[in-house]
Amino acid sequence: MKNNSVKKRYQKIFKAYNQLEKKEHIKKLIELDSYYPLDCTYFCIVDTANQSYQYISKNFSICTGLDSKKMQSGGVEYYVSNFHPNDVELWLKALRELMEFTMTKLHSKKERNKMNYTWNYRVKNGNGKYINVIQNTTPLQFDEMGKPIIGLSHYTILDSTIKMDVCASAKYLNDNNEYETLFFKNYTSQNLLDIVSTREYDIIRLLLLKNSSKEIAEKLFISPHTVNTHRRNILKKFNYTSTGELITYFKNNPRLL
Repeated sequence: MKNNSVKKRYQKIFKAYNQLEKKEHIKKLIELDSYYPLDCTYFCIVDTANQSYQYISKNFSICTGLDSKKMQSGGVEYYVSNFHPNDVELWLKALRELMEFTMTKLHSKKERNKMNYTWNYRVKNGNGKYINVIQNTTPLQFDEMGKPIIGLSHYTILDSTIKMDVCASAKYLNDNNEYETLFFKNYTSQNLLDIVSTREYDIIRLLLLKNSSKEIAEKLFISPHTVNTHRRNILKKFNYTSTGELITYFKNNPRLL
């Protein structure tokens, strides 16, 4: 696929309807970068409407081996040029469907303000090898139509030997400050995860975080009985007899939980 085609399609997904305004809290986020350790994570402040990066954290080059100056000047077009060719179409489809979900299923600014989006893909690093990247984005600013146009994106690098399907999810931060999955889709293949409901998906994630049924119930505003029913159904779907087997499976098969 030619880069200009990708650029036009990305621009269409994130087309904005007003002039962007810089917010003071973005400056504070930039200040915090001096405290972040140099490890396998980095973050960017992404202007999706203009396909540019307002800020790229200092450990971008350490994590990826790519030139941060080229990233800053080339914007999203440069970054996408390093994607694995097989992931570009899936990535665009995931972005389009996440945006469609946001604009058609979330009807208030309050809801959109409390959303978090995650997707993954492979990027060619400075050594010419493809690495797995999980991108987690929280919107910071919206246009007059309520479309998210500036986001804080946190990136995690995973071992290139790990085989990961391209997946995308949208999570809502509820009044207990716990994420509830409203959208999840696997774009690479139809597998066991596709038979799991969004509610079951959240319960699996909380089980991995060592929450009891009672704690899960409190966080998701449901009864412990309902949680236990979901847990039995999850085990049945995966053909496991214990929660321990389920947890081991997900730890050995990283997903967007």
